[in-house]
Amino acid sequence: MSDTIYQFDAILNNGETVDFKDYEGKVLLIVNTASKCGFTPQYDGLQGLYQEYSSQGLVVLGFPCDQFGHQEPGGDAEIQEFCSLNFNVNFPLFKKIDVNGANAAPIYKYMKQEATGVMGSKSIKWNFTKFLVNKQGKVVKRYASTTKPAEMTKDIEKLLAE
Repeated sequence: MSDTIYQFDAILNNGETVDFKDYEGKVLLIVNTASKCGFTPQYDGLQGLYQEYSSQGLVVLGFPCDQFGHQEPGGDAEIQEFCSLNFNVNFPLFKKIDVNGANAAPIYKYMKQEATGVMGSKSIKWNFTKFLVNKQGKVVKRYASTTKPAEMTKDIEKLLAE
């Protein structure tokens, strides 16, 4: 059996460790986020997807990252407060991580291998790159920062129906 996303864990911004095995049977939308980015308004769309589809098994997971233009300068509590106050975010937000380079979070190293970007690129190009994971823990698609959350609805519905 090949690897799945369930081999990983990550730390929520409140310090609690989440074992990704807890998400077995769920469809995951994993996003590297930033509070001071031109794409930050996508939090609205991500929260909308989470509200609409969480009862059917969708979980949106946000991973704040400060590797692109220093657009996520705050600490974990500050990020959580910003997201809650400005976008009513209540999907899980994790501790700030690196998505590229030697210190990239293991889950991101894995996802970049499983779903490459344009022309086979493995590195994350900017904030709000999105990965869609099926109920079996396989990364099935990668979306660019410019892809709005609403544009992923058909793909999400398809995976939820499987």
